[in-house]
Amino acid sequence: MAAPKKGRRPAGAQGRPGRTLVLFLIAMVALAGGMFASGHTTPRLGIDLAGGTSITLKAKAEPGQEKAINKANMDTAVSIMNRRVNGLGVSEAEVQTQGDRNIIVNIPKGTNSEQARQQVGTTAKLYFRPVLTVAAGTPTKPAPSTTPSPSASKGADKNGDKNKPSSTPSDKPSSKATPQGRALTDGLKADGKPSPKTTPPTTPKPGTTPGTTPPPANDAAAVAKLQKDFESLDCSTKESRAKAAFGSKATDTIAACSQTGDAKYILGPAEIEGTDVKKAKAVIDQQRGMWIVQMDFTGKGSKKFQSITGKLSKQQSPQNQFAIALDGQVVSAPSVSQTLSGSAEISGSFNQRSATDLANVLSYGALPLSFEEQSVTTVTAALGADQLHAGLIAGAIGLALVIIYLVLYYRGLALVAILSLVVSAILTYVIMALLGPAINFALNLPAVCGAIVAIGITADSFIVYFERIRDEIREGRTLRPAVERAWPRARRTIMVSDFVSFLAAAVLFIVTVGKVQGFAFTLGLTTLLDIVVVFLFTKPVMTLLARTKFFASGHSWSGLDPQRLGAKPPLRRSRRTSSAPTDPKEA
Repeated sequence: MAAPKKGRRPAGAQGRPGRTLVLFLIAMVALAGGMFASGHTTPRLGIDLAGGTSITLKAKAEPGQEKAINKANMDTAVSIMNRRVNGLGVSEAEVQTQGDRNIIVNIPKGTNSEQARQQVGTTAKLYFRPVLTVAAGTPTKPAPSTTPSPSASKGADKNGDKNKPSSTPSDKPSSKATPQGRALTDGLKADGKPSPKTTPPTTPKPGTTPGTTPPPANDAAAVAKLQKDFESLDCSTKESRAKAAFGSKATDTIAACSQTGDAKYILGPAEIEGTDVKKAKAVIDQQRGMWIVQMDFTGKGSKKFQSITGKLSKQQSPQNQFAIALDGQVVSAPSVSQTLSGSAEISGSFNQRSATDLANVLSYGALPLSFEEQSVTTVTAALGADQLHAGLIAGAIGLALVIIYLVLYYRGLALVAILSLVVSAILTYVIMALLGPAINFALNLPAVCGAIVAIGITADSFIVYFERIRDEIREGRTLRPAVERAWPRARRTIMVSDFVSFLAAAVLFIVTVGKVQGFAFTLGLTTLLDIVVVFLFTKPVMTLLARTKFFASGHSWSGLDPQRLGAKPPLRRSRRTSSAPTDPKEA
């Protein structure tokens, strides 16, 4: 029989358990340090625990347009809804997709739930409106008259001249890029937003601009009210911008804000609707080395676009501009220098992100996509606190029962299990706290249930390992070889068990919607942490304890007493040769 190779350790042996344990503890300290450094020392609480309103919306498409429900369009809808709900002054609202056609809107306590439902449940309205006037986004002093004075007109001409050098060069390259010469020039700053400095702050009387429709019946009272609303409009806050013209009709003359709040406008009735846009995309013009937005109109939209651009191209700034308004907020306000039809491009100080955002807005306005309300859940802060308190009590009771069982059955080995449970709990808490700001993870009541269930899964892994060790001792082996020989078999069992649990959690996370995903996510996370803790903490600790006298000698309180376990006598070499002849004469 070949002798074993020198220096070879038994299968499952761990040469340096102390080093593994130290590295694991350093990683734990680093994670905890990152949690304290980030300032997020507690997990984010979900709506059902912190209180608030949760709205579930389901996308639906018009007949024959089922393909409109896709990831790109759903992401655009999330972006629009997020802007709407944060416009209410909500600082920590969550808007996210669930599955392939659901959107979940979680709004913290302190927000008008009815107003939030109205805002997020309304289909986005995109209009192309002619610009009547533009000013800085802060309130202005009332003008003595709604009719521009000669000095104001002179200022307008002067500012209009300033706009010409920036628009003319863009028009020429655009005609090269598009043979039809259909191009728009967007008066933008470097960040891709409209600049209020390029247009005069004076306010001409609405309804007197050629090519636009006046207010209803040219009512003097309506004109005066519009003038007053425009002068007092403050676009510096998200809430005021969201309320300025939200829900306005296409036929209304409105006072509206830019999305950034640095400019406010008086806009005429809509000349083109978002559904008149066939498609829009952001591309980079290789000749000019700049990002542009290209858009194509439907047949009906082309006629409208040709008509309005023909009128606007004859006006002076700012009345040669049309505003692209989404939900009453001006996304872009390009100027027009020639009659356009069919297709157009918007050029200016775009970067990739701003060009893509504008293209998404234009595309979304043409989508036959709307949302229906599936459910609305409102939870008070007091009820959420009671649920959290009850969940923590249930978890504490479950943990106490597990510890009592371990102490009674495993005695000294229970110390290893309890330490492992504490380490697992610390890791779970720290990671949940870090995932809050990282991926907007919120701890809801089902997630707390998942963490409680995980206590049993984690304890089960320790029990599997301990029972394998005890089986080896029953076979007559001492503790140190028993620990190493038991590990490979226990490891396989633990891996298979945790894989089944993780697979169930993953399937549950994929096929469910809403709060149940919190349970699935927590269950999957704690299952992965169970493997980490067992491999990098429980096993090294058990290896080190096997070298101590208390455990190695089989103390009655160690949980590894050979007599209590009914161990067989130690294996002897003579038993292996019992079949050989013992009488020399027989040899």
